[in-house]
Amino acid sequence: MLLAATESTNAPVYGAPIWVWATVVGVIIAMLLVDLLVFHKDVHKVTIREAAISSAVWVSIGMSFGLIMWAWHGGEAASQYYAGYLIEKSLSVDNIFVFALLFSFFAVPAALQHRVLFWGVLGALVFRAIFIAAGAVLLNRFSWTIFIFGAFLVYTGIKMARHGDTQVEPDHNPVVKLVRRIIPITSEYRGTHFFVREAGKRMGTPLLVVLVAIETTDVIFAVDSIPAIFAVTKDPFIVFTSNAFAILGLRALYFLLADAIGRFSYLKIGLAAVLVFVGIKMLIAEWYHIPTVASLLVITVLISAAIIVSLRASPAEVEAAEASEHEHLST
Repeated sequence: MLLAATESTNAPVYGAPIWVWATVVGVIIAMLLVDLLVFHKDVHKVTIREAAISSAVWVSIGMSFGLIMWAWHGGEAASQYYAGYLIEKSLSVDNIFVFALLFSFFAVPAALQHRVLFWGVLGALVFRAIFIAAGAVLLNRFSWTIFIFGAFLVYTGIKMARHGDTQVEPDHNPVVKLVRRIIPITSEYRGTHFFVREAGKRMGTPLLVVLVAIETTDVIFAVDSIPAIFAVTKDPFIVFTSNAFAILGLRALYFLLADAIGRFSYLKIGLAAVLVFVGIKMLIAEWYHIPTVASLLVITVLISAAIIVSLRASPAEVEAAEASEHEHLST
């Protein structure tokens, strides 16, 4: 059995019993419900202060779970968790660009954005769990798929560096088109409702269309992030928890960074470098194993360098990057 996609067949497997899986999933659902029903029970525009506090809380929870992994299985498991968490957290920033575009395209009122992101994150957890299960089965049964994953990540990283990674065309999204064809959609938003009944007829609202667009877009992003985490660990429990705790704070991160995301003009280069690195890590795994701690260090350095360079970029560079990003996402 394998612990990591980059380790030998004799490496130990940490895993987790069913009751641990059930407990973690239950805690995640409970935290989401508390966030929705207690802290965001009234519909309102999320302020920067709220977003900052929520982000700090979610990051603290995610980092704390790494300490639990450390106490439970030791430093190697914790390092794998933190590497996976950092990869997903970094790549999820790319989602913020898309969320901003979708909310603008569909003219989603600011007060409704948190509600649609809540259900979007919940759906993302379900879909990613399916992808993780499928990826784990493939890697366990067909070990050669690690080379396919690695090559795909290298290709994706190079494509991202050349600004060809994300194509978002809401009006051409086949799933959105299918929903509009099957379900009658009201002409205006109806508060936080995804469905309403008008003149005795059940209809969807534009908020349902936005949710579908966000979910299908997240599936596309998951195709990149899930294989990237499998580069540092093959343990499904670590892959799932690092992924889940990273995206749980995605809503708060969006409201915190949405207006300033243009400042991170070189972040895509850093993300691209991370994907290429983990892809190469997979491709050479049979001949050379890069230690997890070293991987974590490389990923941290790449992302940190991208952020520092972005913050030091001139206004002209930021403006050019924003224009390029917007043109790419909308065409």
